[in-house]
Amino acid sequence: MAVNFIHSFAALCYLALWGFTGTSDATRVPPPHSTMKPGFPLPINTSNPGVRKAARFGVYRYNNSSNDLFLFKESQINKAMVQIVRGLKYMLHVEIGRTECEKREHSSLDSCHFQREKNLQQMLRCYFEVWITPWLHKVYVPIALCH
Repeated sequence: MAVNFIHSFAALCYLALWGFTGTSDATRVPPPHSTMKPGFPLPINTSNPGVRKAARFGVYRYNNSSNDLFLFKESQINKAMVQIVRGLKYMLHVEIGRTECEKREHSSLDSCHFQREKNLQQMLRCYFEVWITPWLHKVYVPIALCH
């Protein structure tokens, strides 16, 4: 019985060690002398495809909660940070502008141009927090503040 326990314990230790050494660079723990902490928000390039996708989700959330007749879309992403916490949490500072597309048209934002009529033009500065859990195909936008 003791031999079975020892073999089981050795197998468990091997699996635990294999799991730690087999991690990818994206999730590896930094060395002890590093100032980076696991789960700590880090700056990320504003042209990163994940950032752009997260910004679009933030805009969708804004459009769904606003009473404006027209759709808004992202004009410029000014600052982006990402944090690895049960998925990816993006923290974004984004400028959005009113488009020529009316909400009732349900147009794709990619085909919507910004307003050309001076009196209808409007730009807003927004802060979005977007949580993306890719393996569950879930997106949650808990914060969408625009002014």
